[in-house]
Amino acid sequence: MRLPASASGRPRVFVRNLQRKIRIDLPALQKSAEKILELVLRVRVGRRTQLCRLEEISVLFISDRRMASLHRQFLDQGGPTDVLTFQHGEIFISVETAQRHAGRFGNSAAEELKLYIVHGLLHLNGFDDRQKKGARRMEVVQQQILRSAGRLN
Repeated sequence: MRLPASASGRPRVFVRNLQRKIRIDLPALQKSAEKILELVLRVRVGRRTQLCRLEEISVLFISDRRMASLHRQFLDQGGPTDVLTFQHGEIFISVETAQRHAGRFGNSAAEELKLYIVHGLLHLNGFDDRQKKGARRMEVVQQQILRSAGRLN
């Protein structure tokens, strides 16, 4: 079922937990995703992006096993990755990978999941991290958005 865009004409974001291994606070992540979306929509990229055209964005929390399958199917790469974004508005996030990376980088798992939400939404908003310059710009904007989202709590 497709829901209409919000009254403001902006896309709606919905989070779903499709994995069972790691407990996550879905209501808190839904609230964070809504705040993050508002902040990402404020980032100027100089053109109308896919994000602005979407009615709905789905953030789907999945297992490493499912992520590895998507990674192989769509990018022909083995193993899981942290986040995959599709232009129709689907953002797949591996909760297990987020938990591993959180420990490695000194974040909480929730902070890491929020980072991946920002990352996926920035991709939908026209950011590309395949080149060094684009990756650096994306990293800077991600951190700015995460700081701003933290102040909104």
